Amino acid sequence: MKVLTTFKFTEEEFEALEKLGYEVVYKDEKTVSFSEDIEDIDILVTFDCFKKLDIDKFPNLKWIQLLSAGINQVPKDKILKRNIFLTNARGVYSIPIAEWIVLKTLEMFKNSKEFHEKQKNKVWKQNTHLLELYGKTIGFIGTGSIAQEAAKRFEGFGVNIVGINTSGRQVDHFHECYSVDKLKEIVKKCDVVVVTIPYTDETYHLIDKDVLDSMKDEAYIVNIARGVIIDEKALVENLKSGKIKKAALDVFEKEPLPEDSPLWEMENVYISPHNSWSSEMIFRRRYEITYENLKRYINNEDLINVVDLNRGY
Repeated sequence: MKVLTTFKFTEEEFEALEKLGYEVVYKDEKTVSFSEDIEDIDILVTFDCFKKLDIDKFPNLKWIQLLSAGINQVPKDKILKRNIFLTNARGVYSIPIAEWIVLKTLEMFKNSKEFHEKQKNKVWKQNTHLLELYGKTIGFIGTGSIAQEAAKRFEGFGVNIVGINTSGRQVDHFHECYSVDKLKEIVKKCDVVVVTIPYTDETYHLIDKDVLDSMKDEAYIVNIARGVIIDEKALVENLKSGKIKKAALDVFEKEPLPEDSPLWEMENVYISPHNSWSSEMIFRRRYEITYENLKRYINNEDLINVVDLNRGY
């Protein structure tokens, strides 16, 4: 069987994949284009090559292994029509993103931006109005692997951890979970709202003006999911009014964040450039999930992280 990967693994990793019994071809995702030497591939390993490669040109393609957790980049209709297996990298990025969520929550509570500025200007002045996490309620919109890893880390802070998911099913590390139809009711109780839900047609602007207005006064928001899950215009207004005290945003409706966005200038906003996923371990984890699934596939075993495009995750 033939595999096309648009991510460059190490030489040793490529050799290990070939020892499983595959012919492996590498094409750089930034420059890849269709050519006869890849027409007969059975498997595609990629982040997002779909703007450059039309999967209908690969008649033997049976399975796509995404190296991203998100799936909104895939040509859904074509995959469903041809019954192509789709798996993603859910879990690969959960630990670094979970650490980032805790970091940014603490930065907002401890006002780290103020102290960085004081250090830069050599100003020795205490702030005696800092908050502690202990006893606060942290609400996660989405209770998947990222939320679970973050909730696990928040447990040691003595906080109340609640989650919102589609059905209200109970999830490890959460004290309570509720269905999404109770969203406005639950955010009223949360000191911090963390957005970790995947982006789908149903979650576009899920956090809209009504939800933001329903939040506790001076609540905090962390978003590591997708920018379009929050109505950014409504968020800006709530940040300006002080209804939302602070926000830590790693994702935005338009990326890169435009220079004229008011978010850049807001003292109560912590911005990072879609960077929460990064760590020294993710390269190894990407390979490990690819290797494990390729081993399972060639042995006719069940794959990890199969995505049902009719349901999302």
